[in-house]
Amino acid sequence: MAQKPPTIGKKKPSAGRKQAVADHRLAQICLRQWRSRFEERYLPRIAGCLAQLSDDDIWWRPNEASNSIGNLVLHICGNMRQWIISGLGGAPDLRERDKEFAERGPIPGPALRQKFQQTVKEASSVMARLRPDVLTRPHRIQGYDVTGYEAAAHVIEHVAYHAGQIIYVTKLKRAKDLGFTRLPNAASKPADRTLPL
Repeated sequence: MAQKPPTIGKKKPSAGRKQAVADHRLAQICLRQWRSRFEERYLPRIAGCLAQLSDDDIWWRPNEASNSIGNLVLHICGNMRQWIISGLGGAPDLRERDKEFAERGPIPGPALRQKFQQTVKEASSVMARLRPDVLTRPHRIQGYDVTGYEAAAHVIEHVAYHAGQIIYVTKLKRAKDLGFTRLPNAASKPADRTLPL
C-alpha cells in the first residue's frame, strides 16, 4: 500500500490550538459587544437623560427609600470603576460605595455627565486591551470570586438595570417619549436589523 507523502509546511492544528483560537474569537466578540453597549447604548441614553433634566430633577427622590438619578449615576460609575477599571484593569480600588447613595447633591448635571462619560471611556479602554486569559481566570472583586467574563457580564447587567431606572424617572419628569428605541420594520435595511457590535 502506497504511503501518502507528508505535507510540507502544513501541520494539522491540535485540539488545544483550535480551542485557543475559539476562545480568542469568543473573547473578542464579547469585548466588542460589551464596549458597544457602554459606548453606543448606555452612554448616550444616560447622558441624554442628564442633559434633559434640571439639577433639582436629577437629585429628586420620590421618598427616602429611593435613590435619585444623581445617586444612580454615581453608583454606576463606582461599580464600573471597581469591577472593570480596577478588577479587570488593575487600577487601585478606591470605591466608597456608601457615599454613592449618601450624596444629596446637587452635583450639577454637566459634572455628573462628564464623570459618567469619563468612566465609560476608561472602562472601554480597559476592555479594548484585555487578553482572553484575563476573562477566563479568577478575580476577587468586591469580595466575590468571579471570572473576568462574570465580572464584565455583571457590570453590563448592572448598568442596564440602573439605566432603565434613570430613563423611567426622566420620562416621568419630562412626560415625553425619549426616542431611544427604534425597532426594525418591514422596510428596514439589512444593516438596521443587526445589533451594534
